[in-house]
Amino acid sequence: MENRRVKFLLNGQHYELEVKPWRTLLEMIREELKLTGTKEGCGNGECGSCTVIMGGKTVNSCLVPAVEADGQEIVTIEGLADGDKLHPVQQAFVDQAGMQCGFCTPGMIISAKALLDKNPDPSEETIREAMAGNFCRCTGYTKIIESIAVAAKAMKGGR
Repeated sequence: MENRRVKFLLNGQHYELEVKPWRTLLEMIREELKLTGTKEGCGNGECGSCTVIMGGKTVNSCLVPAVEADGQEIVTIEGLADGDKLHPVQQAFVDQAGMQCGFCTPGMIISAKALLDKNPDPSEETIREAMAGNFCRCTGYTKIIESIAVAAKAMKGGR
């Protein structure tokens, strides 16, 4: 099979790449573009470690063919900070100790950002439902939920 040309916007920057049709979005992000914040956990869409925002929706990048990036706007964990200033969700995870080993954290933060973009004042139940596709093996989720609630308050007060 021939390579396919894809053009897309990733973290605000335009890209045009040749990709093999069987490559995943995750592989393209990590291996072609060298953005290693997005992680492969399970490789079958169950853990959420590879979550990115594509076309305004969260997707498991391990399941999405790279060719589907064509014409899309994609946001990864690397696209959230503004220079040295962390995005409010990132800062809340730091301040509230919403992470331990950090492996699942990029996917958690991306999912939380997508939630707060759609619902700036979610209830705890709404946060839990939105995060259901993201698994953490280290925490009991309490600090993660608290981090997202704090981020929601911070985002309402500024940014």
